[in-house]
Amino acid sequence: MSFNIALTGIAAAQKDLDVTANNIANVNTTGFKESRAEFADVYASSVFTSGKTKNGDGVQTTSVSQQFHQGSTRGTQNSLDLAIGGEGYFALSSELGSQDQTFTRAGAFKLNKDNFIVDSQGSFLQGFPVDPSSGDATSVSLSTSTAIQIPDSSGSPRSTTNVYSSFRLDSTKAAPSITPFDPTQSGSFTHSTSTNVYDSLGESHTMQLYFVKTDVAVTGNDNEWQTYATLDGQAFNPDGSSQGSTGPYNPISTFQFNANGLPLNTDGTANTGNTFNPVVLDSANITGLLSNGASFPNNVTINWRDEAGTSSKIPTQHAGAFENKVLDQDGAAVGRLANIDIGVDGKIVASYSNGDSNYLGQVALTRFSNSQGLQQVGNTSWKKSLTSGEPIAGEANSGAFGKISSSALEQSNVNLTNELVDLISAQRNFQANSRALEVNSTLQQAILQIR
Repeated sequence: MSFNIALTGIAAAQKDLDVTANNIANVNTTGFKESRAEFADVYASSVFTSGKTKNGDGVQTTSVSQQFHQGSTRGTQNSLDLAIGGEGYFALSSELGSQDQTFTRAGAFKLNKDNFIVDSQGSFLQGFPVDPSSGDATSVSLSTSTAIQIPDSSGSPRSTTNVYSSFRLDSTKAAPSITPFDPTQSGSFTHSTSTNVYDSLGESHTMQLYFVKTDVAVTGNDNEWQTYATLDGQAFNPDGSSQGSTGPYNPISTFQFNANGLPLNTDGTANTGNTFNPVVLDSANITGLLSNGASFPNNVTINWRDEAGTSSKIPTQHAGAFENKVLDQDGAAVGRLANIDIGVDGKIVASYSNGDSNYLGQVALTRFSNSQGLQQVGNTSWKKSLTSGEPIAGEANSGAFGKISSSALEQSNVNLTNELVDLISAQRNFQANSRALEVNSTLQQAILQIR
């Protein structure tokens, strides 16, 4: 009997050695989770056996359990390298559209020939669909998750629909010496500024704004300014129609300020709060100024404020140099893909050279009620099983799900020092059980030699 007991001890020590050796072999494997051999004694008895004198029947391996505690994070230079800080697994599928998914903590991802994000085995990283503008996930179910593809095409152009202009005019300036206003004569205007606007083809056009202080002897107001505008050198009216090339030219807006330099009225309409009378250029009229076959599909509105309507960004007149407080517009030229950013919530943002950016998707994370019940399938991946429970999908950095770190990888959670100590312990156990086997063999040999 002791012979069999010693054999179970040797088998258990060998299993311990195998598990420890596997941990040591994977000490540099990204996302690897160390395993632990768990043992239990063997004890067989019956109703006719005296429990007081039963010595036991050896040892058995009950489980080789993986330990899913967090590994350390190492920074990289690849923005597609992802590490999960906390609970969660990446979801992967071996084929496009497949619902046969595996789960991993190894986030060493790259692009394949079709610009899909894949791992080293070619499995597709799954993501939730999002609204391209806000980034809000439209679904957080694994059944609606899809492979994430990075576009390789250029960003589409966007025609200008709003121009935002706010400024500080110099109250110390006198009325221009040259009258009437002529955009080709610098002495006929007090200040000027310009911005680029974009047509339906993404071609840039220069919109120039001119500010002319009116003569108090003519208008009776020393705090009045007229604004004129041109598009690619062509002066236009407040409705966007052309004024021709010879003049006289009409202002698109007239501003009056009070004694404190704050706006009093715009085009005769009193200013209340941050409300100013905008200039609305009819799309058909402003399109008539183009000669490249493009158009302005929508009316172009010149707003005398910033986009948010900030109270500190209103037009003013003070004793100081001219200053652009706001000069912006919402159009964009054709752009090429410039950068990919992945946030802690897993949202993937594409940035283009024209200043545009949009959300491409959100990396899907999953978790399980019992991670140790997952079935190992190799390549640092697991599949669900009856004991693990169904995968629970969710957004990174919310609830029980950890945050995602871009340009980082989770290293193996193997502690090499502990493993070397366990290796020595397993070796000692193996030697001790071998010795017990040897002693048992010697005793049996001695019995066989009795005459």
